Amino acid sequence: MFIGEHRHNLDTKSRLIVPAKFRNELGDTFVMTRGLEGCLFLFPQTQWKLIADKLNALPLMKKDARQFARFFLSGATEVEPDKNGRFVIPQSLLAYGKLQKECVIIGVSNRVEIWDREAWDTFTTDSFEHFEEVAESLIDFEIQL
Repeated sequence: MFIGEHRHNLDTKSRLIVPAKFRNELGDTFVMTRGLEGCLFLFPQTQWKLIADKLNALPLMKKDARQFARFFLSGATEVEPDKNGRFVIPQSLLAYGKLQKECVIIGVSNRVEIWDREAWDTFTTDSFEHFEEVAESLIDFEIQL
């Protein structure tokens, strides 16, 4: 399970380092794609296969299903970090995530997310203000802490 928050900078070659804590679970190669709320998602190959299978099972005749699959899959790329744990983020994904120099890498259960630092700070500030409301709404999903 991926948990925690790490701050790293992109280098001049658009490389980012995978936090040591995440390297083993991500494996030798992993998949990076567009995430939601403007972040990037990283998935271990095993998790990516489960997601791809679910996307393949979506009904082809439903426009929303086609659009989501296109968005999610067309941005995907297989990543192989170097021996120091660094990997290159393609220009299209840098632009999508609006990644500048400072990045925040967070563990979110089955995936890793990469955020621009300013976007993450804004997201967490906005989310913190509504955290209790969101927690209360999760009762509908029978999640109890």
